[in-house]
Parts: sequence; structure tokens; C-alpha cells
Amino acid sequence: MIDLATLGLPEAIAAIIAIALNAYVLTGGADFGGGLWDLFASGPRRTLQRELIAHSIGPIWEANHVWLIVVVVLLFSAFPAAFSTLGIVLHIPITIMLIGIVLRGSAFVFRSYGSRDGAAQMRWGLAFAIGSIVTPVVLGSIVGAIANGAVSEAADRVGTGTFMAVFVSPWLAAFPIVVGLFALGLFAFLAATYLTVEASDDALRDDFRRRALIMASIVFALAAAALVIAGSAAPRLAARVIRVPLLQAATVASALTAVVTLWMRRYRAARVAAAAQVSLILWGWLLAQYPYVIPPALSIRDTAAPAVTLKLLVVGVGIGAAVLLPSLRYLFGAFRRRTGET
Repeated sequence: MIDLATLGLPEAIAAIIAIALNAYVLTGGADFGGGLWDLFASGPRRTLQRELIAHSIGPIWEANHVWLIVVVVLLFSAFPAAFSTLGIVLHIPITIMLIGIVLRGSAFVFRSYGSRDGAAQMRWGLAFAIGSIVTPVVLGSIVGAIANGAVSEAADRVGTGTFMAVFVSPWLAAFPIVVGLFALGLFAFLAATYLTVEASDDALRDDFRRRALIMASIVFALAAAALVIAGSAAPRLAARVIRVPLLQAATVASALTAVVTLWMRRYRAARVAAAAQVSLILWGWLLAQYPYVIPPALSIRDTAAPAVTLKLLVVGVGIGAAVLLPSLRYLFGAFRRRTGET
């Protein structure tokens, strides 16, 4: 349980980081999922499926990365020791993730505005899909390596352990890989559910409805696999997740609601339920890990910057939010009016 009386500036900034991460998962995560469906577009409406994906993510997808920037900047400024540890131990997957983000962005632009030659379109489409698939898998593996304590153990061996033991094994093990696949599955499920709302054609909407329902079953299987492996690879995390039954019940309820509303073709309700499911899974991990940034050694309080830095950060976040949130609202509204959406 969280003792509210002990919460202060470090916990407040950690909560802001968590909110920004949640926003990135619900927006940028769905964009990554769209890249997977772009790769697996099939059937007589294959071209229409890809056009819908491009139309849905094209206008604002770069703006979604602002949330990741907020996470990185706040982590660097508020919890420098944790940032340093992550940057050292996980420099390989972080670099792969950044390359993936740049690769998919460049490929998307070149495919949309470059040569219309079929071979060029196929080449850039493949690059876009690869970046969209690799990035969330690596992001999930980073989360898994943090959650099971492998990052903390590797940090203690920097300078004494082997390269593989310190810089590769923590994120390239069974539990982190399953968490990475789970993240990809969640993003693909989120994207397919969102696209059922974006589609204006009933047949096209049904294409993504089927994909969302299939991915929901895959996500369930991956979640079960992650929990089973966590029993031995991350016992502390598994135990703490189980000890929050209300949150788990809410997660299950939102997942079932998403599936039922998809089955009933209540697409807008399904979109809300899917977003709630993904958000609850994210917060379940964060609360199970609390009060650690990098368990079991680096807690929020242990790694927090001096109080004056945290106070200035809170002021900066307030000013930034006053500019960022209305700007994003205007951006979404402008493109919605441009495309005639309501």
C-alpha cells in the first residue's frame, strides 16, 4: 500500500512521468501497432487498409513522440542516478529503439511522398513495418529487464562482469522478451481497435474488428506466459501484482468489455475499453514496482535530484503543460476539420 502521508515532490514528478508514459503508450503505441497491420494488410481491401492506417497516423504521429521526450527529460532531470544506470546497462536496446523510431519515421515519409514506383513503395513499407515491430518489442524488453531486477544486478557488475552478462543478458532473456512481445501485442490490439472507429466503410471496419479480436486472444496468451515466467524470473513483481486484486479485477473487466463491445460492433465503447485495459496494465506494473525506479536498489527517494531542482521542474512542467496541451488539442482539431471528421 502507498502511504499518502509520505508522498512529496519526488513522488509527484514520478507520477507525472507515469502519466506521460501512459499518454505515449495510448498514442505512439497505437502508431507502432498500425505499422504491424500495415505489414499484414491482406485480402481484396489490402490497399484500402494501408491507406486507412496512413490516413489515421499521418497527420499527428510525430507529435505523439512529445510524450516520450517528456519522460526522458524528467527522468534525466529528476532522477539522474536512475537515468545514468539505464543509459549504461541498457545502452544497446535504447539505441536499437531510437534507431527504430527514426527508421519508421523516415520510411513513412519516403513511402508517402517519395517515388510511387512499386518496388520503392514495397521497400519503404517493409522498413516502416520493421521499425514499427522492433521498437515496441525492445521497449517491452527494457521494461521487463527493469521489472525483474536484472538491470540493478548488471549495474553492480559494471567493470567486473563480462560484456554479455552486463549489457546483453539483462534484456535478452526469456522474461524481458515475453514482455516485449506482450507490448507489441497490446499496441497491435490498440491500433486495430482504434482503426475500427476510423474506418468509414463497413467491410474495412470488419477487417480490423477481426484483427482486434484475434490479437485480444494473443495478448491473453502472452499475459499468461509473462505471469508464469515471472514466478521464477521476477517473483517480487509477480507477488506484488497479485496483491492488488482491485486493479487486476478492473484490468480483466476492461479487457472483457473491449472484446464484448468489439463482438457487438460497439466500436467507440471498445476503443475506450481497450485504452483503459492498456492503461491499467501499465499502472499495474508501475504500482507493483513502487517505490523503486530500478528495483530492488534504486528507489524514487534514493535517486531524486535536490529539492530545488525538483521545484523548478514542477514549475517548468506547469508552464510546458499550459503550452503543450492546448497546442495538441488545436493540432488534433485542425486535422479533424481538414479531413471532415467529427
